[in-house]
Amino acid sequence: MIISCGEALIDMLPRESLTGEACFAPYPGGAVFNTAIALGRLGSNSSFISGISSDLFGKTLTDALAHSKVTTDLTIVSARPTTLAFVQLTNGQAKYAFYDEATAGRMIAVEDLPAIPDITRAMFFGGISLVAEPCGSTYEHLMHSAPDHVVKMVDPNIRPSFIQDEDAYRARIDRMIAAADIVKLSDEDLVWLRGAGDIDALARQMLDEGPSLICITRGADGATGYGPSGSVAVPAQRVKVVDTVGAGDTFNAGVLAGLDRGGLLTKSAVSALAMDDIRSALEMGIAAAAVTVSRAGANPPWSSEL
Repeated sequence: MIISCGEALIDMLPRESLTGEACFAPYPGGAVFNTAIALGRLGSNSSFISGISSDLFGKTLTDALAHSKVTTDLTIVSARPTTLAFVQLTNGQAKYAFYDEATAGRMIAVEDLPAIPDITRAMFFGGISLVAEPCGSTYEHLMHSAPDHVVKMVDPNIRPSFIQDEDAYRARIDRMIAAADIVKLSDEDLVWLRGAGDIDALARQMLDEGPSLICITRGADGATGYGPSGSVAVPAQRVKVVDTVGAGDTFNAGVLAGLDRGGLLTKSAVSALAMDDIRSALEMGIAAAAVTVSRAGANPPWSSEL
């Protein structure tokens, strides 16, 4: 089982009504939610830990999880409202305005957390759920208290405009990177965290901080994986981009699913990945993300589409 731990929300995507008026349409989303969905569609045993509302939007989220074969028995259900994220698209690039006060996802506490099943092979953390409180502290506690055999992956998916206490956030991400086996960052995220510099050098420095695999995505230039024995770059696939919503989230799922299919989703295997193993995982991540960007919204592919 692979458990994705983090936010689930409703993306309000810009659309045009039949009368030509600008409007928003609700779609289930959230970075970590998208990763759970993509894992389920790619054939992994996918589960999800998050605060989910019992309101109408919460039902939309749980229905979407079930449709994509994601189990929801670990979710934390409450009557608090669902987080809403209004999306603005500029040349296919997404910018977000979050409405997240006192929501079901934000307000989960350590005492709300479920027990982690013994069959869990990996846990994924990231997204805006690492920014806000109390959920940020709750997810960090969950990562540090995970069973010793579990492979831990983190993608902070940084949204600078959403961060209110930058020092506290940076400290949390540094701690979680040091505790992770796999870290994924965009090149922009890496520069935001570590400052301007050569991307390869910055990634190798981060590798020395504790992780066994660093994945850096570079948009149209593909992705590079950095492991103990070296690095490997994989080019992006050429597709017509509709928008980039959910692209990185799907990439994360592809990497985890690729390692899982190869029997490599264990602590010992991840710590000793060969370059061909890293390349295969990146290729699956890129192939899955290419499908997502070729259609509107966060709509990851099923395994039969790859």
